[in-house]
Amino acid sequence: MAEPGTGEQSSPHETSPHQSFSTGSETHAAEHATPDTVEAVVRGQLAKALGGRRGMVEAAVPTLLFTATWLLLHELRLALTVSIAAAVLLLLVRLVQRSTIQYVANALVGIGIGWLFVHLAASRGGDEEAQALAYFLPGLIYNGVYAVGLGLSAVLRWPLVGFMVGSVTGEPTAWRDDPQVVSLCSRLTWLLAVPCVVRVVIQVPIWLAATAGAIEASTAIGILGVLKVVLGWPLQLAALASMVWVLGRNSTPVQPRQA
Repeated sequence: MAEPGTGEQSSPHETSPHQSFSTGSETHAAEHATPDTVEAVVRGQLAKALGGRRGMVEAAVPTLLFTATWLLLHELRLALTVSIAAAVLLLLVRLVQRSTIQYVANALVGIGIGWLFVHLAASRGGDEEAQALAYFLPGLIYNGVYAVGLGLSAVLRWPLVGFMVGSVTGEPTAWRDDPQVVSLCSRLTWLLAVPCVVRVVIQVPIWLAATAGAIEASTAIGILGVLKVVLGWPLQLAALASMVWVLGRNSTPVQPRQA
């Protein structure tokens, strides 16, 4: 889940917990002290987890190339090869520049899992269109599982965002002693879940309709390829903007308040 910075990743000591999530400017202030508010902790943790504009490109390019190649040539293996080659090229550039390979590696893992699903579809006798549809299935499963996991963690009052706070304070569950912190982290966790829910609600019916033959597989593949990009970073940024708005409203101490 991700936010634009500069595309270059700072080390944990170089990332300001007050870094802007919208300007894309790189922070140069070193923060060695542990943030004293939950809002600062979450802002800092989100900043470290996001790939910046460059991360957005590295995530989108392989999918765009796969979709474009398939739509133009209807050659599944070529489409997969082109997407993998693009990801490998981006990885080599990262290695030469000695910058983080995390986001390119994530893209490669996603392509690899997609290829596995394509192979499974082929082994079951599916034609190239069925195999191309299978390529998008892991993303749908991932978003569904992630949405359920985030929602359950918030409902059970063990919101996932709370563990971001615990990872900084060194006490993984101490944040649960303060109901105000639990409430804030629950709201933020729900906001993280929204993009996943939207992707599932929009994309799954298209995938199922194509699988059932209700719409042309080629049409569905094109739509799914575009939606994977459109509902990726833009939707994630909208959710993160909402989180930043919530984080800017209050100042919740990291340490539980004394009775």
